Amino acid sequence: MANLNDPALRSWIDIPPISDFPIQNLPFGVFETEDRGTRLAVAIGDYALDLYAVAQFGFFSDLDLGPKMPKVFRRRTLNQFISLGRPAWRAVRERVSELLRHDNEALRSDEVMRECLVRQSEVRMLRPVKPSNYTDFYSSIEHATNVGMMFRDPANALLPNWRHLPIGYHGRASSIVVSGTNIRRPNGQRKAPDADTPTFGPSQQLDFELEMAFVVGKGSALGDSIPLQYTEDHIFGLVLFNDWSARDIQSWEYVPLGPFLGKSFGSSISPWVVTLDALEPFRVPGPVQEPEPLLYLRQVNAHNFDINLEVGLQPEGSLETVVSRTNFQHMYWSMAQQLTHQSSNGCNLEVGDLYASGTISGPTPDSLGSMLELAWRGTRPVVLPSGEERKFLHDGDTVTMRGYCENNGIRIGFGEVTGTVLPAAIS
Repeated sequence: MANLNDPALRSWIDIPPISDFPIQNLPFGVFETEDRGTRLAVAIGDYALDLYAVAQFGFFSDLDLGPKMPKVFRRRTLNQFISLGRPAWRAVRERVSELLRHDNEALRSDEVMRECLVRQSEVRMLRPVKPSNYTDFYSSIEHATNVGMMFRDPANALLPNWRHLPIGYHGRASSIVVSGTNIRRPNGQRKAPDADTPTFGPSQQLDFELEMAFVVGKGSALGDSIPLQYTEDHIFGLVLFNDWSARDIQSWEYVPLGPFLGKSFGSSISPWVVTLDALEPFRVPGPVQEPEPLLYLRQVNAHNFDINLEVGLQPEGSLETVVSRTNFQHMYWSMAQQLTHQSSNGCNLEVGDLYASGTISGPTPDSLGSMLELAWRGTRPVVLPSGEERKFLHDGDTVTMRGYCENNGIRIGFGEVTGTVLPAAIS
């Protein structure tokens, strides 16, 4: 495969230096317009490259994409394209890189550009994949420690099994929505600490959780386990993920089986899926794991990624304030370990499944990935520049998460995932 990560690569499209989508990135997504319908696309600068249009001009005709081409590029999700396999993803991404390079004239005629390039501001982005299954992990040691200090014994904050395996739970896939979808404040049972009985009504402790999620690109058969050294062969790419949480509902209903209604009302994902290939230059070792994991979870190579993350909070009618800055490299359990553990009992994987990291918190007060931690369960309200305070989210608040990698003058970004809190439905 050509070196698509080469910092020297340039495109004939004018791309601002702070763009998340240089020619070294080329993430995949799905957009919709009135005249085109739904199309698979690649992000390049401020544009979306319509892959169906590119296929119609014959630029993929010599690639081995099977009988589904070009219709595979006219779907509402990436699932069928992902099912073609890693050789197909790589072939398409490599061809797109060739077509967009500064010294290639193939796409630069007025007719071809008009058909193949559309400004991202003029399209509606769709949820990039349709997950049949969704798993949410709990893999940040800083977050797990903070939660344990708030709700458990501060001297023994971590659960006894936490350093031995990646803890996770099976979540609700149907309520995962694309960035820009408003989130309605959920109703549910909650019990005040000084109350004898619970009440039902709108959550008073609505929260965000800064996470990333990876998309399964290769399935597995029921009963098969995936050794750690092969796990990343099953990962298509990564998205930003906001796992909205109703803390009062969650804490009242919490049972050993894991969260339920306090989480299942909505999770948001960013529309562009950044491939593992694009992230290759940003690999870093993870934290030292003590005690050393059991053999099936013991990793040799670097499986963490240096991804800068931030959360912006914007009250209705006010400016946005960045309330958290952290990094994905802090994760104690890597994606490879998560997927190996998930499959270790023979659980089968399906293309398009989503696996979220769990809240990503860092070691400093400004690097915490949830309001629960930033305001320390409401005891230390976050003061915004306007003078407003937040213990948890208010109606009308907009939460926006962003992420990017950067080195050698190259920025590989994820765009953003954003959502606004709507009032609860009348119960």
